[in-house]
Amino acid sequence: MQIPGRAVEPTLPAKTLLDGAALTRTLSRIAHELIERNDDLESLALVGIRTRGVPIAERLAQLIEERSGVEVGLGAVDITFHRDDREPVADDAQPVVHATELDFALEGTTCVLVDDVLYTGRTIRAAIETLFTHGRPARVQLAVLVDRGHRELPIRPDYVGKNLPTSRRERIQVQLVETDEVDRILLVGVAEEVTRV
Repeated sequence: MQIPGRAVEPTLPAKTLLDGAALTRTLSRIAHELIERNDDLESLALVGIRTRGVPIAERLAQLIEERSGVEVGLGAVDITFHRDDREPVADDAQPVVHATELDFALEGTTCVLVDDVLYTGRTIRAAIETLFTHGRPARVQLAVLVDRGHRELPIRPDYVGKNLPTSRRERIQVQLVETDEVDRILLVGVAEEVTRV
């Protein structure tokens, strides 16, 4: 929504923070840490938070299987109905909801929630709430590709690909081959509002 008397400047050009090769190395390191810090891989399950957390979880599961020979549980959660930061929508508009898929019993598992970017912590809070509507894992851990800071809730990841401090006016955009046809992480400057006199 544009405020009368204000103009929006164009978005600043995006800066590549990680290219495809660096992103692959980062995921490889996270997979190694998951194997190293979880003695019982048989009870490990990776649950991606839709949208980009799902392909990240799938890649991590594949790397873990390649290195350990263990096929870990794999699932996906949709947090749409558990978010507390959704923008209001028109009366007739419905949010897009995807299925939560957990093809394993949560009880007794070490469940690792996987997401692309950790920011305020509200997405993770909603994911934990969603997860617990489906069962009770023994432990919940958190793996994120990028931690950009600015937490509003006391949430800290167990596994971090990259710590990339940003201003609140910037965005981190993770692009993956599965969703965007390219692997990279971008820093995008958000357009600023300028007051006209």
